[in-house]
Amino acid sequence: MQGEKHDLVHELPEYRERIHELKTSDHHFSRLYDEYHEVEHEVRRIEEGVEVASDEYLEERKRLRLRLQDELFAILQKGGAPA
Repeated sequence: MQGEKHDLVHELPEYRERIHELKTSDHHFSRLYDEYHEVEHEVRRIEEGVEVASDEYLEERKRLRLRLQDELFAILQKGGAPA
């Protein structure tokens, strides 16, 4: 099964510049960003059959990915609307 891409810039293209800015200037955002992408890659590997995991574990990782995305989005929104 081929999974859909959920990288942050793909999910929030209007925040591309702000994401880059925060990755280099905000340690907390950068850490969350890295964790989000680690989880995203793990989910994709499981969905593509590269790694084996239980359905429960996969769903747990998807929930974590969503929580991290929500947290990152909240930080992005604090900076105001994208240009």
